[in-house]
Amino acid sequence: MRKIQMVDLQSQYYKIKPEVDNAMLNVLDSAAFINGPEVKLFQKELEDYLQIPHVIPCANGTDALQIALMALDLKPGDEVITADFTFAATVEVIHLLGLKAVLVDVNYDTFTIDPEQIRKAITPRTRAIIPVHLFGQCADMEEILEIAKVHQLHVIEDNAQAIGAEYTFSDGTVKKSGTMGVLGTTSFFPSKNLGCYGDGGAVFTSDDALAHKIRGIVNHGMYERYYHDEVGVNSRLDSIQAAVLRKKLPNLDLYNEARRKAADFYDEAFSGHSDLLIPVRSSQSTHVFHQYTLRIKNQRRGALQEYLQEHDIPSMIYYPVALRKQKAYFQQSDDKDFESTDKLLGEVLSLPMHTELDEEQLKYITDTVLEFFKGE
Repeated sequence: MRKIQMVDLQSQYYKIKPEVDNAMLNVLDSAAFINGPEVKLFQKELEDYLQIPHVIPCANGTDALQIALMALDLKPGDEVITADFTFAATVEVIHLLGLKAVLVDVNYDTFTIDPEQIRKAITPRTRAIIPVHLFGQCADMEEILEIAKVHQLHVIEDNAQAIGAEYTFSDGTVKKSGTMGVLGTTSFFPSKNLGCYGDGGAVFTSDDALAHKIRGIVNHGMYERYYHDEVGVNSRLDSIQAAVLRKKLPNLDLYNEARRKAADFYDEAFSGHSDLLIPVRSSQSTHVFHQYTLRIKNQRRGALQEYLQEHDIPSMIYYPVALRKQKAYFQQSDDKDFESTDKLLGEVLSLPMHTELDEEQLKYITDTVLEFFKGE
């Protein structure tokens, strides 16, 4: 049996090695390393895939979030509501811009932000909501967009973990994740469902004026060289990474389907187990399983993780500490308002999930998990 890894990028690379190597060599031959033809071609191809008018590539997913907020002309002290249970980048950019992050609880079953808690958190200073499509499926966007419409708030989708997922509205309309809010952002970090071989990110929008503004922001605020119309940053996707992404984008749906098949195997093995809760798949969103995250009951997570490690099976806890209790982002709060988050912090355990998992590996992982509970 091949060594089990949380993410097996090497095996995925070997399957497309000739195409990727040739694409990277072509960039080296062209010497068009920044804003070269590959970047423009990738931008257009991702626009076509997402069915959205504007994709603006940038240097990484964190920059994408920051640039999206910069484009909205928010003022210091303006409030942005987001989830307490997610990676720190989502609140990091809010703080960097002098805005106020208002953290709220998530839905225990789906791990995504709870719309009812958004409603409770809205104040006269609220300007935006950042729903995070955590672990690979969309937050409850229909309800979130309705809340935003009533209160005239911007919605910026943090789509770093769910590119390729689809959300179905009650009227039957289907939208790709990241294309429903006024802005969407994503990361092309290597381990993402669509990952490059370094850092990369992008902002999505259907708003022509915002797209124009963002294109200036990512390039030092310039539309014409040495004329700075916006306060900008230096955040561009380099041409080699764009070339890699162009070769991987046609495979994205296949990659996501491979992840779903692995998740199906896990689900079948663990479904109905008294100490394990499998991921809940939303009726409105497809799931692309950036992570396969179990909830381990009866305070047995630590012992299970140790047992897996003893059997050469990696696992990860995403995330061990609430953002509101992180030193950098500490927020005075009533723990009763974060019951789901705090419960999840003690239960979540993510198993290996990537496109290259085979049945032998999946059987070994699931058998080992079940053996742990039999032996307890």
